[in-house]
Amino acid sequence: MSNVSFDKAAPETSPLVKPEASTVAGRVRRKLTSRTASVVSIAIAILWTIPTFGLFVSSLRPEADIKSTGWWKFFSSPELTLDNYNDVVFGSSGSSGQLASYFINSLVITVPAVLFSVSLAAMAAYALSWLNFRGRDWIFIGVFTLQIVPLQMALIPLLQILGDYTKWGGGFFAVWFAHTCFGLPLGVFLLHNFMSELPKDLFEAARVDGAGPAMTFRRIVLPLITPALASLTIFQFLWIWNDLLVALVFTSGPDTRPLTVRLAELAGTRGNDWQRLTSGAFVSMVIPIIVFLSLQRYFVRGLLAGGVKG
Repeated sequence: MSNVSFDKAAPETSPLVKPEASTVAGRVRRKLTSRTASVVSIAIAILWTIPTFGLFVSSLRPEADIKSTGWWKFFSSPELTLDNYNDVVFGSSGSSGQLASYFINSLVITVPAVLFSVSLAAMAAYALSWLNFRGRDWIFIGVFTLQIVPLQMALIPLLQILGDYTKWGGGFFAVWFAHTCFGLPLGVFLLHNFMSELPKDLFEAARVDGAGPAMTFRRIVLPLITPALASLTIFQFLWIWNDLLVALVFTSGPDTRPLTVRLAELAGTRGNDWQRLTSGAFVSMVIPIIVFLSLQRYFVRGLLAGGVKG
């Protein structure tokens, strides 16, 4: 009985086991969950949200009120209208936004480009993490090095290649290919760091059970890296949806150009029509906000994954 009692008490009295409160992680966790930290976080969130709220209020105000007073005057004389949204989305005149078709173009550009870049990055990261082949480390170094190459240096050469050899220049295929190429280095790097932390025993057990690389990737790796995939998806979606430079270079005409290009045209040619700019800007923000809120819990898990081991 004494030996059993001694074994149970050993973990509590062992000097090698430190209480959580005395570790660095415990002190950081205690500070981040304190009342002061909560108050500061709420204050930052409110300050960060005020511009978006002001934009939303301005988009619902009449044209005369927008051009004469600030959005905060809405509370003294509240008056709402949907004319700005009706004009900027469904207007048929040349001076209106006509954003309905550009909105569809943004979806057609963003969704396939995100799927291509994330899926290819996942497969490449798996190969560079767990498949043994000659030159694997050098390939990863090359992928990592591509992150420091400015995107602007590759725009025109890539456009010339697509136009001269594939005849894709100016269409959806060109912008899909461009976004996939520009998003792969960062995606492969992030997913590689996540996959390399997976337990090696899982892959050895799968190999013993007769699972090949493809089945292991599909049945074991993909379910485990769901948070990382969601984080990368959010990053890619926001970057591609809000992109202007790549869209200007690789698309041509209203049939393929996205919302960002049309909003830039409105700001440049119709800069006095504030009511159209506010409503158009908020229309472009709706989809990214929905995507972020729907994947938020996976996004937080992906950021924290690998930070705590044990």
